[in-house]
Amino acid sequence: MIENARREVKEEMGIGIEVLDESPFIMHTVKKTPEGNVDVILVHYLAKRIGEIKPGSDIREWKWFDLKSLPENLGPNILPTLKHFGF
Repeated sequence: MIENARREVKEEMGIGIEVLDESPFIMHTVKKTPEGNVDVILVHYLAKRIGEIKPGSDIREWKWFDLKSLPENLGPNILPTLKHFGF
């Protein structure tokens, strides 16, 4: 799964990563759709960025946030993941 994560990050953000903790934090969530609920499994690794971010064409927007002033409209996985990795 780590190689899949590396590939996805390269495709989406144009960077490499150095995985710092090979034990993933895994979350389950449910996405509601007009067709019904869809189970979503999210796999998170703590990693260090290698290189400068150059997002792929399918990325509409990205930005860095200070951990002390995160926006309220975060995905449901963000705060538990940050807490899990000690942030």
